[in-house]
Amino acid sequence: MYIAYDIKNGVEYAKLVKSTRHGKKIAKEYKNLGRVIDKEKNIFKSRELGIYQYDVDNDYYDKNPDWSDSEAPVEYPEPKAVNKEKLILDFGDTFLIDSFIHDNGLNDIIEKCSVHNHDTLYSMICYYILSNTANCHAKTWWEGNFARMRYPLAMLESQRISEFLAELGSEECYRSFFRAYAPFISDTANGDNILIDSTGLPNSIHFPLTAISNHNGDISNEVRLIYVTQQSTGLPIYFRYCPGNVIDVSTLTRTINELKNHGVNTKFSILDAGYYTADNIRQLYHNDISFVSRLPEKMNLYKDLVAEHLNSLESKENLIRYNGRFIYIKRVACNVVDEFTGYAYIGLDISRKEDEDKKLFQRADDQKLTNDEVFDKLKHHGLFVIVSSRPMATDKILPTYYTRQQIEQIFDIGKNYVDMLPLRVQTEETFRGHLLLTFIACVIVKMIQDKLKPTKYNPISMFMNLRNQKCKVYAKQLLTTEATKVMNDCYKIFKIKCPTEVTLKRG
Repeated sequence: MYIAYDIKNGVEYAKLVKSTRHGKKIAKEYKNLGRVIDKEKNIFKSRELGIYQYDVDNDYYDKNPDWSDSEAPVEYPEPKAVNKEKLILDFGDTFLIDSFIHDNGLNDIIEKCSVHNHDTLYSMICYYILSNTANCHAKTWWEGNFARMRYPLAMLESQRISEFLAELGSEECYRSFFRAYAPFISDTANGDNILIDSTGLPNSIHFPLTAISNHNGDISNEVRLIYVTQQSTGLPIYFRYCPGNVIDVSTLTRTINELKNHGVNTKFSILDAGYYTADNIRQLYHNDISFVSRLPEKMNLYKDLVAEHLNSLESKENLIRYNGRFIYIKRVACNVVDEFTGYAYIGLDISRKEDEDKKLFQRADDQKLTNDEVFDKLKHHGLFVIVSSRPMATDKILPTYYTRQQIEQIFDIGKNYVDMLPLRVQTEETFRGHLLLTFIACVIVKMIQDKLKPTKYNPISMFMNLRNQKCKVYAKQLLTTEATKVMNDCYKIFKIKCPTEVTLKRG
């Protein structure tokens, strides 16, 4: 990488030249640095950045170099320019995201990521939220979007994005981000009650994390992604990843230990049945972490509880209503593991039992089931057992347990809103950066989604409408086009005022 110079109309200009080898061929990329102010000190002036100093060794732009009076460069006046219209860019979508980030103090957390180019970081956050196309199209998006003026130092060529993701995926960036994020998430609600679940990220990338997974009978090549969310807000707290062939039960202890080291002291956890093992439950008790979990049917405790309490389950005192359905739930004290006492909630979902009964009757003849076999299967339809370390009212256990659906919403945001899938990275380093970028984008979209819940809008419809608000870029300012009623409604939801004009800062 080096700087080349050209003289046009008696004025010297500089450009950055980067050479990339593709097999036997060498391709060159060029980026204009602007008019030369001081050639020896690499001081230039461009319309986007004003006067700045460029460090070619570290690929770093310093817009505010600390010069003494004697060192300050002498700037010769440019020929007088007419204030012509330069660009028309998409405005409203990125403007709202940028305003939302700063209004909620997320910028202080994001900027703790120890990357050299924060303009690239902000641009990629917006790109992940607003576009579901591959990263190779990021620069094209940026060139037609307000992000071009808001984050002018962003470097979004494909090779630069790969380098950026590798930098963002470093352990230093991870730790810096989560050290800043943990106090923010703790301030959003009282207590650190958590939900833990995992999802598969199918891929064919050849690195050690890719493995054949058999998860609930679904076999695929994937990486396993573990997310921890806050029960009260549904916001993601932390994430981990592991090879696709690692089963969920072996990840719980490490996940909780990592949370502690990032300042999240877990008091209460809600777990999927996939995490329920004797070792994990012992670990929760030893760490004074209360829990709620569904008990797997294959476990002896499940079989013993059903055998003992099934005949007394359908009684008036056990009948509750939940989500428009009638369910029998009986609470009993039991030894959950070893000497540790907890509570079991044996339940019978009447609607689910009716559905399972109908399906059994339809296949009984095809499978040539005897009457005794049909009767034995009928006894177990609609049954479930939930175990808790705390005593709860029977009408509270299901609402508590099913808050774990919030984590499914986070996975839905990640996969459908913020470009978590498909994976378009080639190395484990860039994969780590991609996951942290999607995590940050998930936090932002979840917070935006929560603000939109009382309204008729969702993030997709809102951003599609806001993208239609344009801005015209002139030499010294940009002017926004008039906002429609829908656009104004969206701005009001977030208490954001859309400006008529924005002065472009130079230097």
